[in-house]
Amino acid sequence: MKPVKIIGITGGSGSGKTTIVRKISEVNQEFVFLAQDNYYRSAEYVNNDKITAFNFDQPNAFDTDLLVEHLKRLKERKTVEMPQYDFVHHRRMDETVHVEPKHLVIIEGLMILYDKRMRDLMDLKIYVDTPDDIRFIRRLQRDILERGRTTESVVKQYLEVVRPGHFNFIEPSKEYADIIIPEGGYNEGALKLLLSFVNELSNN
Repeated sequence: MKPVKIIGITGGSGSGKTTIVRKISEVNQEFVFLAQDNYYRSAEYVNNDKITAFNFDQPNAFDTDLLVEHLKRLKERKTVEMPQYDFVHHRRMDETVHVEPKHLVIIEGLMILYDKRMRDLMDLKIYVDTPDDIRFIRRLQRDILERGRTTESVVKQYLEVVRPGHFNFIEPSKEYADIIIPEGGYNEGALKLLLSFVNELSNN
């Protein structure tokens, strides 16, 4: 039986990580996908007026122990119950998603390269490098349209915690990446090489 391979995709908020996962799925659907966002800790007391009461942009915001456990289980071809997160009410939901193991696992998230335990489980580590202004605009649009946020709360959170968190924890993790992709899913040349490599990795 072929060993399970794990690909990690990281980068700042709004960098285009999810776009790369979607591009991979267009040519290879035989993989399990885990989003680090699903492993956020609950912070139900947070709202638009006190959006920085909980810092979502630092490593302790995530239940990393659970995520590492799930990656190990998938590596051993065991099933996991992936948590789901309510980003409007900032809490972990009661429902989970049953995940069956596959030969290829893709994990995507802001800080998946921060913890050495996760890095050591990965066979390929990708960092998506996108300019700050583009990332902020994408985040602003997403949070307003999908998460019920106000412009003021998005800007406040970005300036007070998102931007510092990026430079303190996410940007430094670039040094651990095997591949750095500028402009994420819009870099057609890099994507072609990546997709070819992913297919080769999943077939070995």
